[in-house]
Amino acid sequence: MDLAAQQIRILERLNAHGFQIVAFPMYANHVGVRKGNCAVLLTPVASGGLGMYTEPTFLVAGNLSARVDREGREWFVWKREAIEATRERLRELEEFSRELKDALLPTA
Repeated sequence: MDLAAQQIRILERLNAHGFQIVAFPMYANHVGVRKGNCAVLLTPVASGGLGMYTEPTFLVAGNLSARVDREGREWFVWKREAIEATRERLRELEEFSRELKDALLPTA
């Protein structure tokens, strides 16, 4: 994937804020960003920046998960593996999302 200079600066800023740039082989056309147990896929946007291609999610077995509701409880699921969406995990995901959105904002 070819990235513009502005997009590379955004990735450098994310890295400076503790985010790791990672590759998810199933999503080779997107940039993976991880911090702690949370991750998201980013994609180039017309303005020259980067936007979220997916909603931020919790990692299950090192993979992006889907958030599902089973019998009144929320879970993060990847294939046959699942972890419960506990208060602590949801708090971590919320913090990740907030920090990511702040870091993706354009700078002057």
